[in-house]
Amino acid sequence: MKKALLLLVILLCIPVYAAEGIHAGTPPGFYDDIDPETLNQDDEEIFKPQEYNKKPQTLHEFSEDSGNFSYTPETKATKNYAEIYKNLEPASHSYLHNIDPDEFYDEKDAAWSIYPLLRLNSAIFFKNIAIEPGYYLLTPREHQGKWYILFKQNGKVVYIIPVYERDYTPEKFYDEHIPKPKLKTSQKIHMKVLDTIGKTKSSKRKEPVKSYLEVNDLDNYFIDIIIYYGGHKYSTIFRTIRL
Repeated sequence: MKKALLLLVILLCIPVYAAEGIHAGTPPGFYDDIDPETLNQDDEEIFKPQEYNKKPQTLHEFSEDSGNFSYTPETKATKNYAEIYKNLEPASHSYLHNIDPDEFYDEKDAAWSIYPLLRLNSAIFFKNIAIEPGYYLLTPREHQGKWYILFKQNGKVVYIIPVYERDYTPEKFYDEHIPKPKLKTSQKIHMKVLDTIGKTKSSKRKEPVKSYLEVNDLDNYFIDIIIYYGGHKYSTIFRTIRL
């Protein structure tokens, strides 16, 4: 009986809510903005993505006028290494007993050799000189206004190779290319104490000359070996096969 009375009340209230604009379903006017003619079109046409007229994006171009420069992997060296190699003359001098007399003065303040070490796994050639595989200490030396690189083994000069270009070492070059040793806390304290004591003594050792070695593989079987020693760098050129 109670259920029947409740159902009768609900049926009587529905017309009242409808008259006041309250709807249990979709409100009126919901589909007014839909064009019936488009209901027969394919979904691809209705939901086709909008195309935007965008201009193609261009990357910044580097130019010499803007103070920058362009870099491409295909850029070749501007130096004529074949001509440089052709014009170089082999050394005509030698050292007594193959001993470099200035080596003692260079290394008297150093605990080990300050000359860059070159390791050759295969022979390289300069004119009629064949530099055999092995380990060499490379030392720049001047003779009669010309610069040469001495190849040393066991303290003796084995080869004397002319330098084709001598230039200044870039600023902060050694700081960027030579790694600094990693010291433990105790080692740092020890070095700090030595530096403090050394400042009060006139016999403090001077900082040894810094050096660095660079090898570049060039076209036509040429290689370029650049020796950085102190404030200058010295460029030499060789061939990987004999002419």
